[in-house]
Amino acid sequence: MRVIYIKHSKKILVAVAIAAGLVLGLGTSTGASASSVTVGTQGTDAQIWRHIAKSSAAKQAHLTIHVKEVTDSVQLNQATGDGTIPVNAFQSFSYMQAYNKENPTKKLTAVGTTYLEPMGLYSKKIKHLKQLPKGATIGIPEDPANLTRGLKLLKTAGLITLKPNFNALGNVSGIKSNPRQLKFRQIDGSTGPRVLSDVDAVLMSNTVAQDGGLNVLKDSLVHEKVSRETNQDVNILAAGDKYRNNKSVKKLIKLYRNKGIQRYIKNEFHGTKVEVIKPISALKK
Repeated sequence: MRVIYIKHSKKILVAVAIAAGLVLGLGTSTGASASSVTVGTQGTDAQIWRHIAKSSAAKQAHLTIHVKEVTDSVQLNQATGDGTIPVNAFQSFSYMQAYNKENPTKKLTAVGTTYLEPMGLYSKKIKHLKQLPKGATIGIPEDPANLTRGLKLLKTAGLITLKPNFNALGNVSGIKSNPRQLKFRQIDGSTGPRVLSDVDAVLMSNTVAQDGGLNVLKDSLVHEKVSRETNQDVNILAAGDKYRNNKSVKKLIKLYRNKGIQRYIKNEFHGTKVEVIKPISALKK
């Protein structure tokens, strides 16, 4: 996913979009009442939350969940920040942090962890990581978030080392040592499956890999695992100040972790959305 932030000069556009959202039911003054809450979401997360909304677990929790899909990530975060949409589910912790830096007056708070979608390294030319030749060319997503994740994965795999100050905005200049003399070709992340024949290996997000018919747990040479190294990449539920302590919002976290819900997610997405049960404080380390 490419991270694009709307500048302040487009506030009018965002305001119109959110106003339209209100007409469509994106949020009301009772959106997070004692028995009802609106969840803003997109993509496969929308599928998950629609399932949760219809589940027996939600009925037993006496919670009515309204799922509203908003395709523009920034508009969704802004609507959550101003309380129009009480809570959203679509982004990683690092994405939320980057958004907060650009939008200091409407910051969001992570209220619960959901899953990690592992990034993986894929190849058509080799079957095992140890077969990666010296001087190999690696396709790596050009968008900042996935570029950083990709380099961290290569570090974990023992292919490179990174400088001590490497952070959430790190890029290839943050490589400290490259003993395999790997070459990097930055690509549009969505083209990963099509680039496989042109390079020795490609780093891909799970969404892109799935679109290309690949399963990160079975088809990758190496992939991210739930660890301290991937804390920043864990997906979360996010809320604005108005709803971060709301009881209905907190119920959503318990519902997501329901065993029946988790079985559905595991089966539907072939195990590639790995449940993460961690306190938010752990993501900040």
